[in-house]
Amino acid sequence: MNNTSNRREALILMGAASGLGLAAMGSAPVEAEAAAGNTPAAPEGTMLREFGERLARAPRRRDFKTVPMILTEEDQWDHDALKEVISYGGAHRQVWDNTDLGGPWLNVMRNSLNAQVWSFKHADFLVVSATHGSAHLALFDQEMWDKYKLADLTSGKFKTNTLVKDRSAALADGNAYENANGVFSAANNSIPALQRRGVVFLACHNSIWEIAGRLVEATINPDALSQEVLAAELTNHLISGVVVTPGAAATLPELQAAGFHYAK
Repeated sequence: MNNTSNRREALILMGAASGLGLAAMGSAPVEAEAAAGNTPAAPEGTMLREFGERLARAPRRRDFKTVPMILTEEDQWDHDALKEVISYGGAHRQVWDNTDLGGPWLNVMRNSLNAQVWSFKHADFLVVSATHGSAHLALFDQEMWDKYKLADLTSGKFKTNTLVKDRSAALADGNAYENANGVFSAANNSIPALQRRGVVFLACHNSIWEIAGRLVEATINPDALSQEVLAAELTNHLISGVVVTPGAAATLPELQAAGFHYAK
């Protein structure tokens, strides 16, 4: 194993041990590794830390050759990881119904997390993003954005997937939690920044399927793939740490029945 791999493993363990939940697993960009090394001084919750450790160990299948329209078998989604999320035992947990890529979804989750942790002193507060609609485009890596011209599906709002890139504020002093331009501020709104604080992003198979269908119909399909195969390729190129569900809208009731508070 090379030095980069050793460092990445150390950062993953650091994130879990610090109660930061999911660190990027296996394919984190260099800037995310640097930010993860600057551990924010958020209050630590034992339950959230242990949950993050279990979730990081839960397998994610990313070797699909084809996927059907409706998932019927547990090995077609991240069943073990999703089960960990649904069964989270913390008293304070919230699931956000996120559908608008260009909306303030990262900001409102960050604000909720800040207030729960520092204002209400709920160090074990868990935030989950049920991600679908156009927001789901943020969960694909840049390779898919480039290959399938996903920026064309954003009505000109995005040229690249900027939401998966760490911002300079990620390297600010993690102890200065009141810094208006620091780690816990709007200046640090990104998916990796939230993941390091324990936020879980759920992917929606139905959204993946529909995006694949749009690409096939629009002939933005350089390999002339079927919808089943193109959807499989998109699934294999989700960003690190994401949990695939059979469908975000269908998973919301499962989370609510388990005690998660719904937010939109």
